Amino acid sequence: MGLQINGLMKQYGNNRVIHDITIEAPTGKAFGLLGGNGAGKTTTIRSILGLVDYDAGSILWEGKPILGNRPNIGYLPEERGLYPKEKVSEQLVYFARLEGMSRQAAIKAMKHWLERLGVAEHEHRRVEQLSKGNQQKVQIISALLHDPELIILDEPFSGLDPINSDMLAMIVKEQLSLGKTMIFSSHQMGHVEQFCEDICILKRGRMIVSGSIADIKRSYERCNVLLRSDEDLSRHLVATHLQPLTADAKEWQMKVRDEDEANELLLRLTQMGIRLLKFEIKEPTLHEIFVEKVGEVS
Repeated sequence: MGLQINGLMKQYGNNRVIHDITIEAPTGKAFGLLGGNGAGKTTTIRSILGLVDYDAGSILWEGKPILGNRPNIGYLPEERGLYPKEKVSEQLVYFARLEGMSRQAAIKAMKHWLERLGVAEHEHRRVEQLSKGNQQKVQIISALLHDPELIILDEPFSGLDPINSDMLAMIVKEQLSLGKTMIFSSHQMGHVEQFCEDICILKRGRMIVSGSIADIKRSYERCNVLLRSDEDLSRHLVATHLQPLTADAKEWQMKVRDEDEANELLLRLTQMGIRLLKFEIKEPTLHEIFVEKVGEVS
């Protein structure tokens, strides 16, 4: 069953910050909780953690109210929470003890994860002495150290170079394969598509898009067309009045309303006698959908 949120609402005074949020993150799956700044993501996450008393709705874990049935949760906040003056080892063990681990078990798990993420040599250094990327690794370890059932990751790839991003991606997939439930929040849509089947996009506390990524893309009004030719397309395509997303003399990518408009474009170019090497209708990326939906004026 995993995590279920039904009709969640939260209001501060006369300001309602989340309106009727309903999501489901099944066991062994990552759910993408997306939105711009001030969209309501943090309030939703804090409600799951029990840090905010919501005004209406329900949050269930394995079919039962999460209050009194709290799972073991690992949380990586966007605003990091390490103590810069403390040693890496001391605070990791401290965080693990807060989650109910014995000191011996905490030390063993800490050493495993420090080695796994390539920061074992920093075990006895203060956090402020570490690079931003290594601080991020320590923060990730603090979220995974106690073997949580529910993992909430908010911008987990921030500060990581490509090599370490690949390593973290492997760890995320590994945790999902172990049956962990995950809430994944990021502005990097490539990572969202990599891990999540289902998402919701919040704007001003409301769900404006929800469902499987595949269904969202299929139902999207617009698509992109990629054109390639061995001749200069510019003078021909200007006459179509379609705006290119990317363009050079012999390859253009254009946005059209739907497949019908794409087929009309193909017919028109054929009638012009243009020799096309490629004509490909491409579904929109999640990044394009996010930018358009979040950027719309409501």
